[in-house]
Amino acid sequence: MKNEQQLLNLLKENSRRSVSDLANEMGLSRATVQQSMERLERKGVIQGYTIRINPHYEQQRVSAYIMISAVAKKTADIVRQLHKQPQLDMLCTISGQYDLMAQVTESTTEALDMIIDEIATLDGVEKTLSHIVLSRKVDR
Repeated sequence: MKNEQQLLNLLKENSRRSVSDLANEMGLSRATVQQSMERLERKGVIQGYTIRINPHYEQQRVSAYIMISAVAKKTADIVRQLHKQPQLDMLCTISGQYDLMAQVTESTTEALDMIIDEIATLDGVEKTLSHIVLSRKVDR
């Protein structure tokens, strides 16, 4: 279990590392690391491998967190509609005055404004509250 967590942490840092490099860093055989990765994939812990975008590139884009108050019976429909939006980076349910929080990213403030308006007009959305991201201080 400790080795699996160490493996996951290394893959979070750089999912393109070779199995040999991972094994060397962990002090394990290549075969052991390969088996651990395959086991984590089968169990669904590892669902895919991805890239991290250079923060300088990301800073040229505009993001917003949008809190969404929804009619309870329409929440599942709203989630389905938001899931179709390519600008959507994250969506979660939250406690408090709002029901959902989405993060969306666009190339311009004008485009971001349009997607925020689209979300606000979805059937079942009662109100939204948007917060524009000015800069990222930590991004893991």
